[in-house]
Amino acid sequence: MSPLVVLDVVGLTPRLLEHMPKLRKVAEQGFQAPLGTVLPAVTCSVQSTFLTGETPAGHGIVGNGWYFRDLGEVLLWRQHNALVGGDKLWDAVRRLDPGYTVANICWWYAMGADVDWTVTPRPIYYADGRKEPDCYTDPPELHDELTAALGPFPLFTYWGPTAAMPSSRWICRAAEQIMATHNPDLTLVYVPHLDYDLQRFGPSRSEADTAAAELDEVLAPLLDAAAARGATVVVLSEYGITDVSRPVGINRALRAEGLLKVYRQDGMEYLDPWTSRAFAVADHQIAHVYVRDPGDIPAVAKLCAALPGVAEVLDEEGKAANGLDHPRSGELVLVADPDAWFTYYYWLDDAAAPDFARLVEIHRKPGYDPAELFFDPAAPLAAKRRAATALARKKLGMRYMMSVVGLDAGAHAVRGSHGRLPADPADAPVLLCSDPSAARPEFAATDVKDFLLSLTGRS
Repeated sequence: MSPLVVLDVVGLTPRLLEHMPKLRKVAEQGFQAPLGTVLPAVTCSVQSTFLTGETPAGHGIVGNGWYFRDLGEVLLWRQHNALVGGDKLWDAVRRLDPGYTVANICWWYAMGADVDWTVTPRPIYYADGRKEPDCYTDPPELHDELTAALGPFPLFTYWGPTAAMPSSRWICRAAEQIMATHNPDLTLVYVPHLDYDLQRFGPSRSEADTAAAELDEVLAPLLDAAAARGATVVVLSEYGITDVSRPVGINRALRAEGLLKVYRQDGMEYLDPWTSRAFAVADHQIAHVYVRDPGDIPAVAKLCAALPGVAEVLDEEGKAANGLDHPRSGELVLVADPDAWFTYYYWLDDAAAPDFARLVEIHRKPGYDPAELFFDPAAPLAAKRRAATALARKKLGMRYMMSVVGLDAGAHAVRGSHGRLPADPADAPVLLCSDPSAARPEFAATDVKDFLLSLTGRS
């Protein structure tokens, strides 16, 4: 069988595909089909479903992060593959062909995955507090091979207010390099670019069409390289991004009712999950609400249901119906209205916000923060001046704080989000495949693993 190249073009929808003629050629050669997603429709959950064929109730990835009950901490964007339960695609194919080789280029939960070549973003965290762009690879010598050919991984264009095309271009060129020098049987490639301007501006703005057209050009050499190898190409997406205009402060509502507690240090407030009776881990348009005492669940559910911007409150029955009944889930799961999304904010006065709130700090915040995509909208020039000063201090070897993220102003600037199940097929995920003989009328996210397995010829 031919090699298989799977591109996860995050945020790709039929609506955006209209602006991507080079990507459309994959479907013109083969086929295009609607692709279902899972709740929550967020990266870590959906990718894990693609690779295991299970819902979050089975593989355990209930969001991009959750409350680790045994640690007493909220942690997002972990990277160890052992967190993902279920039978992975590469394990299934190797039972039939032990020599089958796999490259994982920036799909999530890459570290420790039993694949042959791994590339994933991984900054250098120096002891003096500096953070420098870099990536993790396995085997280790792959790092020098890629950086010699492509330069260092452009981390600061992968996320944050300077997130842009260079990171996606680097990932695509890394995939080409690995295919050329190592010839994997299966190449998994995650391409993030559509996430950025669609969250900043919303999918209805011209910036979304421009982002799609520009990404199409960047993808073209990778598609050509796959064709030159005689590879079967599958292109899929995890979710579609839709227009939003309302940030919803679940944690502030819980705090106002005395359910969420904070502790204070140096004038800053920190979420106190150990003593809180209820708190939420916000993740785009989904929030897991953790309730310490089962007796509080009805009152917390009623409070959340009455909050403007909350469309659904899923209890045990609702979680089971949506494939989210896993111990890592909150006692309640909230789904936002179509035009709303959830902030993690828990402080009531910005003067008491922790210092990390104004930084790009995806591993320290107890929830997802799309305001990190902006220089503080309340004072963008001042934020850029602070960034320049911080960079100067960094170059001099001095400690620095890249304090550029707005708080409420940043939240109100966000115009695109995801996480809900899609209402319009034009804004839903899509699957393209270059092999017309494999055509199906539609796919569920849970079908993807078996579909990819069938394309390996080892099913």
